[in-house]
Amino acid sequence: MNFTLDTIRDIKLYQNKKGYRFSVDALLLYSFVNLRRAEKIADLGAGSGIVGLLLAKQYTEAEITLIELQESLVELARRNIVLNNLERRVKVIKADVKYHRFTDSPIHRFNDYDLVVSNPPFRRQKTGLISPTGEKAVARHEIELKLTDLIQASCSLLRSKGRFCMIYHPSRLVELIYALREKHMEPKRLRFVHSNLMTEAKMVLVEAIKDGRTEMKIENPLYIYKEDRTYTDEMKALY
Repeated sequence: MNFTLDTIRDIKLYQNKKGYRFSVDALLLYSFVNLRRAEKIADLGAGSGIVGLLLAKQYTEAEITLIELQESLVELARRNIVLNNLERRVKVIKADVKYHRFTDSPIHRFNDYDLVVSNPPFRRQKTGLISPTGEKAVARHEIELKLTDLIQASCSLLRSKGRFCMIYHPSRLVELIYALREKHMEPKRLRFVHSNLMTEAKMVLVEAIKDGRTEMKIENPLYIYKEDRTYTDEMKALY
């Protein structure tokens, strides 16, 4: 069997044994979303569907669209939708995000989504070790998706005042903020993620509002581990 069946919070998830598998980043992104309600949500680069499926459980009236390029992950996402009995509200579309109008997909309504989320690749090509597994390489390095393409696609999908939430690497935060503001996506919330109290930030969670006013809130940092290398209370609650 080339898959594992895993359980996280209140969903079950098939994952490839040797391909791309979700990490804590997906859970951090899910937990960062704080809308009171949402009717239409899109997950760009959805992988096997974990973030979208978790949001479907949280926002029980929302329609969720999972957008993924890699066929192997699209098939897993379809299986996971059925596995969690969410066929009525969650669909997966195979599409290339950099063609932000998704001309080959059944998405017809733009400027219509309340929320877009993404856990995108953040390593530039020729930086770091590129995984020998195709799924992992595309998920971690900007082989198929550049930051500017992701921001453009998100802007096209969101209604005015809709929200975009993503997790990214702090070293590229200035680049990210610039790209967002270029598309009238105003950064409104930031939260830095640290391994522990003594380490620098390893990731950053960002929320932007389309056509939002200029104002930003820096939230308390999130620490994954305590000094004894066990999870913090916040991380225990998240799992």
